[in-house]
Amino acid sequence: MFSAIIYHLKEAKILKKLSHLLSICIGFTITLFVALVVIYFGGYPSSSQPIITNTPPIESNEYWQAPSLSEIPANDEGDLIRYGRELIMHTSVYLGPKGSVKPISNGMNCRNCHLEGGTKTFGINYAAVATGYPKWRERSGTMVDVPERVNECIERSLNGTRLNEDDEELKAMVAYLKWVGKDVPKGTLPKGSGVKKIANLDRPADPQLGKMVFDKHCIECHGANSEGQMEPNGKEWLYPPLFGEHTYNMGAGLYRLSKFASFVKYNMPFGTTFDAPVLTDEEAWDVAAYVNSMPHPTKDLSNDWPDISKKPIDHPFGPFADEWSEERHKYGPYED
Repeated sequence: MFSAIIYHLKEAKILKKLSHLLSICIGFTITLFVALVVIYFGGYPSSSQPIITNTPPIESNEYWQAPSLSEIPANDEGDLIRYGRELIMHTSVYLGPKGSVKPISNGMNCRNCHLEGGTKTFGINYAAVATGYPKWRERSGTMVDVPERVNECIERSLNGTRLNEDDEELKAMVAYLKWVGKDVPKGTLPKGSGVKKIANLDRPADPQLGKMVFDKHCIECHGANSEGQMEPNGKEWLYPPLFGEHTYNMGAGLYRLSKFASFVKYNMPFGTTFDAPVLTDEEAWDVAAYVNSMPHPTKDLSNDWPDISKKPIDHPFGPFADEWSEERHKYGPYED
């Protein structure tokens, strides 16, 4: 009997050692697997660089179409979406200088840039918002979600001040933007989203030539001195000013020539569609140069582009990672 007890004790010790050895093997295998995955996908991030999981989206084959307004549900969520659309269409009525909620913006409506309530093909639409955010933004060097993106637009394109996180207006605009892109599969880029890129020129864009384009095509709506046209309610722009104190500031996306030129090429004069443009490439670049050579509200950009090597080629303010002048970065040409 005593010998049997000794035998079982030895057996238990052996099993314990085997169990310990097995645990070590499993742990080593898991560690090796994780290390290989990390190395394959780009290595360990530094302590100052967060993990970025964005992957290039796959572009869809057919042009995106926004859902019908009849699809907005008849419930509290639908009411929030409808309020969000109202804010996009008539931003200044609620948030402009004479806004009924709070006077935090310059009088422009979101729809003045995001055409047809953010649903027009290549009209800076909202097709990719729901599928594309949150995402890493090189301009801020941070991960940005939809509410933050809305506030960025208010601060820059509307030259205004931010909404609070708990403001009903912010929640409503976010709800509408997400609803517009609700049918876009994750990881895809809807065809026709954003703006259609314009070809680069082999010369600098010319503000003087651009003024001729402006006088020919733009003054009917925007005015000879970019004074714009107000709606009859006197609270919002039907056709907004393109320069001066009531327009987008120097931190807005449209202050980059490639953005402005692409936008006007395929959307202006008002009513133009991407498949039947009125302006030539040269006219679009030159009128963009003219508009952005004129006065615009200023903005503190000292925190933009913390990694200057990520600045777009047409960002008009230094410092830069290359040897080009600010003049060339602003007006081009962008190819040697």
